[in-house]
Amino acid sequence: MAFSTGTGNADVLSEINITPLVDVMLVLMVVFILTAPLLNNAVHIQLPQTAATAAPDAVRAVTVSVDPAGKVFIDKREVAPEALEGELKILLKANPELALSLQADETVPYKPVARAMASISRSGVSKLSVLTAPGG
Repeated sequence: MAFSTGTGNADVLSEINITPLVDVMLVLMVVFILTAPLLNNAVHIQLPQTAATAAPDAVRAVTVSVDPAGKVFIDKREVAPEALEGELKILLKANPELALSLQADETVPYKPVARAMASISRSGVSKLSVLTAPGG
């Protein structure tokens, strides 16, 4: 590709301007530096806002999470939705006083959350908390 210098003679300017390339690379580097610390193994969920309630008991509850894609997790371990009931029955046998916390991203459709709640109910868990973010 050739560019005319506009002087009328047939000289061709054959230099590549790398300034835009450097600008793009610097922007990408800044984005990477800012987002790298945010990457971890946690399940990222935006909880819906509700009125503040009392804090949960000090006993550590098992957490069942439903992420925005509808995937189900038991304490950061992904579980097939069909296997949730069986996994909870195993946990309930190990601890008959099992306390369970259910959290779902606010953008998740109702169907995956309803299926998770039905699996929890069929497994025999009697202590269930539905987690929400404090606020209005």
